[in-house]
Amino acid sequence: MGSLGAANSWMGESTNSQEEEEHKQQHQKAKRLCSIRYAMAAMIHLCNLMIGAQNASLNIAIIAMVNYTGQSNQSNVSAEEYPGATADTGVPVYEWSPKIQGLLLSAPFYGSVITTVPSGYFAGVLGGKKIAGLSLLISSVLNLLSPLAADHGLLSFFIIRIIQGMTQGINISAVSAFWPKWAPPLERTLLNTISFSGMILGNFIAVFVGGFLCESPGWPSIFYIFGSIGCIYCIIWFSLVYDDPMNHPLISDSEKEYIISSMDQQVNSPTWSLPFKAMIKSMAFWAILVPNICRFWLVSNLTLSLPTLLENMFDLDFKKNGFLSALPLLTSWASMTVGGHIADFLLSKKILTLIRIRKLFTFLGMFFPSLFTVAIPYVGPTTAITFLILAFTMSTLCYSGFIINALDIAPRYTSFLMAVAMDFMCISGLISPIITGYFISQNETGWKNVFFVSSAINLLGMIFYLTFGKTDIQDWAKELTITRF
Repeated sequence: MGSLGAANSWMGESTNSQEEEEHKQQHQKAKRLCSIRYAMAAMIHLCNLMIGAQNASLNIAIIAMVNYTGQSNQSNVSAEEYPGATADTGVPVYEWSPKIQGLLLSAPFYGSVITTVPSGYFAGVLGGKKIAGLSLLISSVLNLLSPLAADHGLLSFFIIRIIQGMTQGINISAVSAFWPKWAPPLERTLLNTISFSGMILGNFIAVFVGGFLCESPGWPSIFYIFGSIGCIYCIIWFSLVYDDPMNHPLISDSEKEYIISSMDQQVNSPTWSLPFKAMIKSMAFWAILVPNICRFWLVSNLTLSLPTLLENMFDLDFKKNGFLSALPLLTSWASMTVGGHIADFLLSKKILTLIRIRKLFTFLGMFFPSLFTVAIPYVGPTTAITFLILAFTMSTLCYSGFIINALDIAPRYTSFLMAVAMDFMCISGLISPIITGYFISQNETGWKNVFFVSSAINLLGMIFYLTFGKTDIQDWAKELTITRF
């Protein structure tokens, strides 16, 4: 009997081993980059690229739109603070003070604050395809109308920027709804970083190309080009994107099975409801929100103010300005994707636990950027640009840290939680450019205050996440029955 039991045990172990090997082979086969889920990541990447480019259009265009960015410009002082003045390029220029520029740059965040959370909720219930596609279309049309609005008056341009921010907030929330259904746990970091990195690449393209477009044919072309491309891409989006792998006509059976089986405990039920009280009481929830506020305070200052900073501090022309403003964005795009690869590798090989991975990448993505940023005003131009590149590059490692942590602690509420986090980010984006405009209008050392405050706030966010961050699915995010979203 003992021999028979041992034989049965050996056969059972052999069967289990065979099943594990088959599952591993299926996993390896399903992980090919030509898979539909990676194609979905690429589609969302391009969608975010369009939103990022449109959002960043004013960041570089504003240098050519105004004749005052923080230092005197005697050649254009005759322009009045109303539209109609014309520069040598034949396009309108405006005399907007640094405070007005700060308000215009932060205007999209006013709109995003209104729409981000509601769109995150409805995307979780209805899916992200239609919501994201429609919002991208509206944002693209508004981008086309921006030069006309600026020429009509400051108020019209400000309103356009707010409405465009509303649509962009909807889009960013909506695309988060795809990954609870499309991203297997061992690939969720990479798939998320691929999709989110489109925002940074869009910023890179807008800033780099915008530097040349400002000189010829002029700053309005920045808005026209990215608005037109966005409208065209919407046709592709509605044709090829699907909310659920079960409904995609091109997905293979093996990939579909791999995705569904790997997430059978992380999907939403048809009766989707939000446990608000439990969320608010959860430190894991706040551990996502607080560092989002703190990190984006630093990032928004660097992103929105960088072109002006380069012109004021180092007296660089438009072409150099565009290239140097864009370079850290390019390296950040690369580091985000590489960080996702490394994070998933560490998890799949069981080198580090998920919580250690999230905290490691959060530390790397917040501590070193703070050090580099606070040192920028005290070094020369070459070293300052190097520090800026390093700060931007390492900051994006947070996308493998706390930024996608909502998918760990509450998969079924990912779109809503990330929308709330983005709303808190918008608060930073709304306030920090205004404060930056105030600092730089005071005296020549204003930039030092900007970088010091931004670095300190960023470090506080890092400490908060390292103390309270979690990765286990929270009790309020669990469901008793296994149903498909």
